[in-house]
Amino acid sequence: MFECITRFFKINKASNNIEENNPMKKFLIVGLGNIGEKYENTRHNIGFKILDHLAKKESLTFETQKLGDITTYKAKGRTFILLKPNTYMNLSGKAILYWLTKEKIPLENLLVITDDLNLPFGSIRVKTKGSDGGHNGLKDTQDKLNTSKYNRFRFGISDAFSKGRQVDYVLGEWSEEEHNKLEERLNKSIELIKSFGLAGINNTMNSFNGK
Repeated sequence: MFECITRFFKINKASNNIEENNPMKKFLIVGLGNIGEKYENTRHNIGFKILDHLAKKESLTFETQKLGDITTYKAKGRTFILLKPNTYMNLSGKAILYWLTKEKIPLENLLVITDDLNLPFGSIRVKTKGSDGGHNGLKDTQDKLNTSKYNRFRFGISDAFSKGRQVDYVLGEWSEEEHNKLEERLNKSIELIKSFGLAGINNTMNSFNGK
């Protein structure tokens, strides 16, 4: 009887290990941004802000590891590795490639979160491929991964800036009106991330694009 119980627990433990190490059950969620206090509340750092919001909601703590700050969120048998690269925006791809390789995560399980000037504030657009759109973080990601076919979650920051003021706008802080609406948009973004891992990219696009 004792041997049967022991054997059962060994089998169950082995099954759990297989489940945890299954690459199809692991997802790399990358929020793009720049490190440093002066960038913390800027529009360009929305990727960091979304992951920070998720971490706060789920009582997670980021730890500084190689090329970024990392934490892990688990839900319904899925493991979400949340990454905030500390390479600065222009070298984001270096951190993404490193953690994809280290954790043996397939490319289709990568989701990169970034700001987008071409979308109205708070608008959401999820795509499975596309150009970098002039975004340096996406440009480096495409270069390091050697493909433009990876999932990206674009968060609209609008283009409400005058000619020649794009850099100031992108690296500027949220307006009072934007800040007041941001909480709801951050909550929606968290729902999207969970949907990506639990429901798949196609269902996520159908449920969240334009919402």
